[in-house]
Formats: sequence, structure tokens, C-alpha cells
Amino acid sequence: MLRFLLLTSLAALVLAEPQPRYLEDAIGEERVVGGEVARPNSWPWQISLQYKSGSYYYHTCGGTLIRRGWVMTAAHCVDSSRTWRVVLGDHDINNNEGKEQYMSVSRVYIHPNWNSNSVAGGYDIALLRLSSDAVLNNYVQLANLPPSGQVLPHNHPCYISGWGRTQTGGSLSAQLKQAYLPVVDHNTCTSNGWWGSTVKNTMVCAGGASESGCQGDSGGPLNCSVNGKWVVHGVTSFVSSLGCNTYKKPTVFTRASAYISWMNGIMG
Repeated sequence: MLRFLLLTSLAALVLAEPQPRYLEDAIGEERVVGGEVARPNSWPWQISLQYKSGSYYYHTCGGTLIRRGWVMTAAHCVDSSRTWRVVLGDHDINNNEGKEQYMSVSRVYIHPNWNSNSVAGGYDIALLRLSSDAVLNNYVQLANLPPSGQVLPHNHPCYISGWGRTQTGGSLSAQLKQAYLPVVDHNTCTSNGWWGSTVKNTMVCAGGASESGCQGDSGGPLNCSVNGKWVVHGVTSFVSSLGCNTYKKPTVFTRASAYISWMNGIMG
């Protein structure tokens, strides 16, 4: 299910940039590169997006519970026709620990400008309407979203969370992981030797060193500490095809604050 930004050979030579690589995964239990296993349910808005194959469901992406009946995720996670479910309150996706809520998805809303052949085009965001409302408790909570248009400064403290791979092509784990990924500002991230023109101003870069998102993390949150509370500023979108934690190729997120009005228009 991994997809690559397809460039003509001429364009690839001109750009001389590694190609972006999506972070959804069809294999199952994966988690972030570096970092550590999160304290169970310490990111209570984190969800596991799973698809049905045969009689089983398999983790493919993350997501964020933003209203009791709505989940925010990446467009590339859900732009194929599948039977989806969302698992809330989960920590170990291989075991039912009694805190989980399992919800079917009644409708998928993909941003109308999303183009599955152009990750660098942006708009990698989607909303999932759940079949019923989540029950909020100590294990399941709504995320805070930023004000429309808000952009965080360079080195602002954030964490990625997810079940993605522990290293490029590497070992898998079922437990939710977290990694510290400070924001890389737009000027730095789009500069020569970094992502260049691949990254748009509707995206957020974070990390760029030993820790990163990886396959299986797509759609999940970039959790940033703002004025004493956690705010989800990003939707995990892509990394470099050279490897998940390639130096100067930070994990790239859809900037949530660029899509607040679109989301509100869908959810009402």
C-alpha cells in the first residue's frame, strides 16, 4: 500500500530531492522510530484505523478523535474502498484490554483537492464519521485543535504518537509509542538540503534527526504543548523514501490549522 510521489525522470533530476513516502501500512503492528512506549492512554484522542480483510481487522493508520462522532486522519489512508473501523482507547493493538471502543465508519470525507498521485500537492486530510458517538472517559478524550491559521515557531515542543515501525523496514510492536519531534519552521524545512519545494505552507515539519514517524503512523496526531495543554497541530503525512528518520528530512504533517474551516463545514 506504500505509495511514492511519481516524478518524471527530468523533474527528478531538476529537483534532486528524495521522494516523499506515505506512512500507512497494510502489515499490522508498527510504531514510531525512536522515542519510547507511551504510558497507556496518555494520548486518549489517538485512534487506530483498521481495515477488514477476510474476517479480521488490521491496523493501517492512526487518527485523532476531534468530536465524539468524528475522527481526523490522512486522506491517503482512506482513499481506497474498504470496510473501516476505528478503535478508541487502545494501547496494545494485539490485545483487548477492556478499555477499547470499537466503532464502524459510516462515511469518509476526503478533502476535495486531494490528489493521490501528488503527495507534495498537499490536502492530505480526511474526516471519518463514526457510526455512533464515543463515550468519553479516562481512556477516550477529545483532542484540542488549534485556532485557524496558527503556525508554531521553530523548535516548538511536540510529540508524534502511533503504532508505526520502530525503524525503516524494521521490527514491529503492538504498543503505542511516542517520540519527541520539535517543529522545524517552514523557512528551514523548505531550504536547500532539506525538503525544498516539496513542502507547502499548509504542512508542518517536525524532527529531522534520529526520531521520526514511519509506516503505520500515517493519519495520527502531532501533539504539541501550547499554553499548558496538548493541541493536535498535525496529521502525519509522509517521510523521505530514503528512510523514515533521514537527516534533514523531517516527518511532514498536514497542518491542522490550515483546514479548520473545511472541517467545521463538514461537521457542522
